[in-house]
Amino acid sequence: MRRSRLLGLAVLATSGALTATFAVSSSAFAVAPATATATYNCGTWGTGLGTVTATDSGGVKKIKLTSTAITMPAGTSADPNSITTTLKTKKNDGTEVDFSGKVNPAMTGGNPITLGAVPLSSGALAAGNTTNSWVLTGTPSSTNWSLRIVTSSPTVATVYCIATTNQSSVFTW
Repeated sequence: MRRSRLLGLAVLATSGALTATFAVSSSAFAVAPATATATYNCGTWGTGLGTVTATDSGGVKKIKLTSTAITMPAGTSADPNSITTTLKTKKNDGTEVDFSGKVNPAMTGGNPITLGAVPLSSGALAAGNTTNSWVLTGTPSSTNWSLRIVTSSPTVATVYCIATTNQSSVFTW
């Protein structure tokens, strides 16, 4: 009797541990690698290396871009969550996937940019899909951009950027 009771408790404990493991693992999905770099040309805001960070938490996919080479111009500033960032990426099948949102810290002229983490806004990403920079040539413009930065408070501006290199590593979702 004692042996069967212990066996029953062991089964219950194992079952509970497995349930907890599945609950935790289903809410956090890994993106590999979590960080990559790519070069962007943002015209008057600068040209250079940016760090792109990808996350997937509970199925909510997000991308963040930071750069010390790309800065807000002198005499400008941005309040927290006043910049709409849209970042175009390219999936392994060549289709476009966009991340867009209004997430940023307060920034002032001359300081490095921090944009996001902004969520997936168009397109779909399934487990195993990869994304990379949307590399373009030419001059950034309203019809030729990989990254669009729209500031709204207190400075109002729209900045178009092009990715000039692929990411150092593609993101696997």
